Amino acid sequence: MEITYERFKSADAEELVGFLSGDTWPFHGSDVVDQAEVRQWIGEGRYDNQDNRAFWIMVAGARTGLVRLMDLCDDTPLFDLRIRSEHRGRGLGGQALTWLTRYVFTEFPQVQRIEGTTRQDNVAMRRAFQRCGYAKEAHYRDAWPTADGKVRDAVGYAILRRDWLSGSTTVPDWNDECILGASGV
Repeated sequence: MEITYERFKSADAEELVGFLSGDTWPFHGSDVVDQAEVRQWIGEGRYDNQDNRAFWIMVAGARTGLVRLMDLCDDTPLFDLRIRSEHRGRGLGGQALTWLTRYVFTEFPQVQRIEGTTRQDNVAMRRAFQRCGYAKEAHYRDAWPTADGKVRDAVGYAILRRDWLSGSTTVPDWNDECILGASGV
């Protein structure tokens, strides 16, 4: 399966509106996105300006997903990754994560780390993070409201430039409470 990435252009605006409003996104802020909201986001530059870039994920010439890079002027950008529902479960997310990691570290020399957050129950994305060398750095309890009124945990991952270059993954010291002293409170 040949996958390519095509940068979003303003001429793609209505296709992006259809893409985002025409599917469900269970592991994002809202499962369903309103067309007017997407048009507002496009107008605000969320998909193409100095700090943000978006790329279509192309499979056999079809737009099957979207990578949105945010905070590119910072040394720690974030990303949003969406795959059309009929193409999920085929490894596209992991391949897109590998591509976006290489793209950001290659195109933005000031970037030292890339962050991503997902819901705890998004097992496919969490596995992709691990396979691509990202380390779990945060676990936010009851931090992600869902459409059904429940609240899920959110999990944060990041990759460091030095780890990407070396092909290793360094993990945080999760047992550093000893620096707080004997009382721990």
